[in-house]
Amino acid sequence: MKAVQFNEYGGPEVLHVVEIDEPHAGPGQVRIAVRAAGVNPSDWKRRNGQYRDFEEVTFPSGLGVEASGVVDEVGAGVSNVAIGDAVFGFGEGTIAQHAVLTHWAHKPDDLPFDVAAGLPVIVDTATRALDEVGIKSGETLLVSGAAGGIGTAVVQLARLRGVIVIGTASAPKHDYLRELGAIPTPYGPGLAGRLRELVPDGIDAALDLAGSGIIPELIDIVGDPTHVLSVADFSAEEYGAKFSHGPPENPEQIFIDVARLYSEGLFRLHVEQTFPLEQTAQAMEVSAKGRVTGKLIISMD
Repeated sequence: MKAVQFNEYGGPEVLHVVEIDEPHAGPGQVRIAVRAAGVNPSDWKRRNGQYRDFEEVTFPSGLGVEASGVVDEVGAGVSNVAIGDAVFGFGEGTIAQHAVLTHWAHKPDDLPFDVAAGLPVIVDTATRALDEVGIKSGETLLVSGAAGGIGTAVVQLARLRGVIVIGTASAPKHDYLRELGAIPTPYGPGLAGRLRELVPDGIDAALDLAGSGIIPELIDIVGDPTHVLSVADFSAEEYGAKFSHGPPENPEQIFIDVARLYSEGLFRLHVEQTFPLEQTAQAMEVSAKGRVTGKLIISMD
């Protein structure tokens, strides 16, 4: 089968489409014929070695941690899914024609494969971040970098919890944030002043989704580092803020819930661009520029 792999740390030039043996589902796992796989910043950060201090990578290494597709092999002990079922979820080396999933949920017929492939990372991360930052219904949350994939999920899930959301993004993305239910504001110099005008009573908690070095400013805005959390800046804890990271503990229910919300019209995900397997390196370059609205997807169709 075809898969994307890399044999050394580096830029997009180290990625290659190669022919490898198909993986097989072990106990508690399923294998899918991949229809689509999500692109995440963690993919290119892992490829260029940013995770080497706390994550062991064995070369050659695959790429991708989420996908959607059709089950074609069921591991021992799995009873809630059958061959031919459409599912989406977490796995390893998912940017490939076949992938093994460790956590999954059934995909509703009205949820497209490309959208489903982009959901696992963002909804799991968003749910965990909202739980850990300590924000309640009626309070105000500042989301730095709100128009990306995780931001898309954070804004919508927070609004469903009754949280008021202020989201930073460049001006062209403000309408997108309004559609999701956030109050948009530009990032950059003068943020604290703009927020005082928007929310005179203050900000109760803040999430950093972009890793842009903004943690000290967010702490000043919130006034309490324990209510500031980053999913992208490893230095957050040095300032007394929180750093949230996986692995996921029990994401299946989160997947089931977001699929239901999508079917009910209460959750959406904008797919900005879809790439074929052979253009995975280009997709990573686009992702690394940090200007994606929603998600990028690798399609096997």
